[in-house]
Amino acid sequence: MSNIMGIASAFVLSSLFVAPMAMAEESHAFAARNAARAEAFQEAQVALAAQQKKAEEAEKVTAEHGQADSQKDS
Repeated sequence: MSNIMGIASAFVLSSLFVAPMAMAEESHAFAARNAARAEAFQEAQVALAAQQKKAEEAEKVTAEHGQADSQKDS
């Protein structure tokens, strides 16, 4: 009988520990914080893509100028 009570109490205690985490996903503050994180991540991705595009364009321009200079020497 004590074995069954131990299992039951472990189940109840684990439910009490997990319940706040489950409730957090439904709270407005949790949803707002997740939305803010997602927006910040998206902005960082856009900024990184723009930075990479600028670097590629600068590299392309540098390569074109290098080719033009080598043709002038010939």
